[in-house]
Amino acid sequence: MSSRDSGPFVLIAALSGRALVAAARRAGYQPLVADLFADLDTREIAAASIRVAGSLTRGLERRPLLDALDRLAKGQAIEGLAYGSGFERRPALLREFARRYTLLGNRADTVIKLTDPAGFAELCARLDVPHPEIRQSATPAGEWLEKRAGGAGGGHVRPVQPGKPPGRGRYLQRRVAGRPVSASFLADDRKSLVLGFSEQWPDPAPGQPFRYTGAVRPAHVAPAQAAAMAGAIARLVPETGLVGLNSADFLLRDAGFDLLEINPRPGATLDIFADADGGLFDLHVQACRGRLPEHAPVFASAAASMIVYVPRACTLPPGFAWPDWTADRQPPGIPVEAAGPLCTVHAEADDAAAARALVRQRAAMILQRAGVGE
Repeated sequence: MSSRDSGPFVLIAALSGRALVAAARRAGYQPLVADLFADLDTREIAAASIRVAGSLTRGLERRPLLDALDRLAKGQAIEGLAYGSGFERRPALLREFARRYTLLGNRADTVIKLTDPAGFAELCARLDVPHPEIRQSATPAGEWLEKRAGGAGGGHVRPVQPGKPPGRGRYLQRRVAGRPVSASFLADDRKSLVLGFSEQWPDPAPGQPFRYTGAVRPAHVAPAQAAAMAGAIARLVPETGLVGLNSADFLLRDAGFDLLEINPRPGATLDIFADADGGLFDLHVQACRGRLPEHAPVFASAAASMIVYVPRACTLPPGFAWPDWTADRQPPGIPVEAAGPLCTVHAEADDAAAARALVRQRAAMILQRAGVGE
């Protein structure tokens, strides 16, 4: 660990831990991370980093992950463990985390409530929260989507023909119209505070028509709709025991909205909600401890982020020059499969339209630099 490290140690576990590591570092913590990628910038900003065996579909392997966390924590006074993506379908592992460390995130029981399709639909109906119809058997006529229970990122979502039952571990949800908007919010298991709204867009790939690629903040949301969505979140929090930083995915229409799901962890929009004083991760920690701020942070400008997928396989050469507006940087010499993620690009601008345009421009630029531009 370098001499620049100071502040409390915090463990981070995620498929990709870079965004959480960066947020923790900005808030004055020393992040110790175990993830799937060990990207260049993750290793650079973490106090220590271990790459763990696994895959995007199966997640991190249990024994190597626990061993890595024990190695990182050895001899250190650990503030707690924060987790990101990759654990929505692994409540036993979340319980293992909680037995070993102070959990800076949602408990396993909360995650189960939010990722059980039938239970979540029933909860939304009871609380008068608009939610698309779901089925766990063959669909009647109409447009339906098949989703994986506890899935994330949109890559698991696909259209399904009427009359076809869902596959194992999957369910059907009626397809509804709307603009994809996500609310980033803090919760203390009783109350909630919405930090802001972002708008997402997909990057379709073969077999993945809804694959997540980017988000921009702020999303245009009418005040009445913003209040109604915040109210839906507020009703769900005490029923589920949500704590910390989470996000809620909506489809927004002129006359209303549907809540698609709650992501019970810091998610893909973490970077674009990084506030000016760098305290977002500490807000997450404090909310997990039952303390919410009185007001949301003020964001001076618009921000966007975008995952850059390569159209064909490539391998970056040694010494590849990464611009400072990139993150999740692949180490040189490691092959990137076709349709795989190369990096994330960020942009800030005076308004959302300009931020979104700039981040798209930068995505095209980095693909050209990598020799796979179209």
